[in-house]
Amino acid sequence: MVVSYSAKILLVEDNLPYARLLQKFLMQAQSQEFTLVHVKRLGEALQELTQCNYDVILLDLSLPDSQGLSSLPPLIAQVPNIPIVVLTNTNDEELAIEAVRQGAQDYLIKRQVNSDVLVRSLRYAIERKQVLESLRTDNETLQIRVEERTAELVKANEINQLKSELVSMLSHDIRNPLNTILLAAGLLENYDEKLTKEKKLNHLQMISSAIKNMGQLLDEVSFIGKADSGRLRCELICLDLEAFCRQLVEEVELTAGEKHLTLIFTSFGELGEALWDKSLLRHILGNLLTNAIKYSLPGGIVNFELIGQEKTVILRIQDWGIGIPKEDQKRLFQPFQRADNVGTIPGTGLGLAIAKKCVDAHGGEIVINSQVGVSTTFTVTLPLLRV
Repeated sequence: MVVSYSAKILLVEDNLPYARLLQKFLMQAQSQEFTLVHVKRLGEALQELTQCNYDVILLDLSLPDSQGLSSLPPLIAQVPNIPIVVLTNTNDEELAIEAVRQGAQDYLIKRQVNSDVLVRSLRYAIERKQVLESLRTDNETLQIRVEERTAELVKANEINQLKSELVSMLSHDIRNPLNTILLAAGLLENYDEKLTKEKKLNHLQMISSAIKNMGQLLDEVSFIGKADSGRLRCELICLDLEAFCRQLVEEVELTAGEKHLTLIFTSFGELGEALWDKSLLRHILGNLLTNAIKYSLPGGIVNFELIGQEKTVILRIQDWGIGIPKEDQKRLFQPFQRADNVGTIPGTGLGLAIAKKCVDAHGGEIVINSQVGVSTTFTVTLPLLRV
């Protein structure tokens, strides 16, 4: 029996009247999205799966040629990427829960099934399997990227104690988002039937955020490796520096607003168009502005000054926040180094290291002036090459 819909379902059920009932439920669905193909035995299902592709399998746990959980392993082994929803009688609910633990995406108690329940379960099974497969692929990709970036670091010119510490700290910082991903995925997989829709969404958002953070960390480490191996170049273009700075301020104003900070930008002196590396400037100013906002106290002020001189340009960013202990200031431009008073404020310790390398590539200098609990000022001086 075949009904033309867009998502293809393989129903493995030896009870013909019940199979017809499920077909009727699918026909009652408001949006026509399903094609139902019915077989009566596990052997027929395995043969069918060699010939056609399916989006989801509806599996009765009581078949003429297979009983209970013994039906799952052959199906999962043959089509590991296809979600399975098991069908069970009321007194088999415990067996169905165990089936979910062993790889099925969901279970349905036959006498409780109606059109809405069936459609919702099928859609969720497909979507959940897609998320888990996407997560698995992302994890594999991230592992490859970690191996590639680590190889770049190992091949860099300065293979010394700093490199060993860099790799060690990178592994430590990657482990945190990986643990978050594994924990959230485990909860989705093992406690699916007990989680509310809101909880499931929260876990998926945790996974997405952890993957994003890990990708950002790897990009930053790659940048450090590129700079350390001498492959960071200053590529000058004609640029209106004042307009560029104002644009950066607009980009971070939303973040500043979340902490009720006032961000003040002022420009002094005649600048006009000059030659700058736009990418290096974005790394320098983006990191300094982000840090100023991050470490400021709510309701405070962040000052950003641009001062044009005859042969140089001064970029000064000042916040009134937690400040930096004097003993920490000298090492802050080294990778993975953070001040001891940051507490639980998140960060990788790479932003200032990247800013320093970009300043060096531009032939400039960067200095810190900070007092704990009062303020912090970063002053960047860059050579001015007029057009």
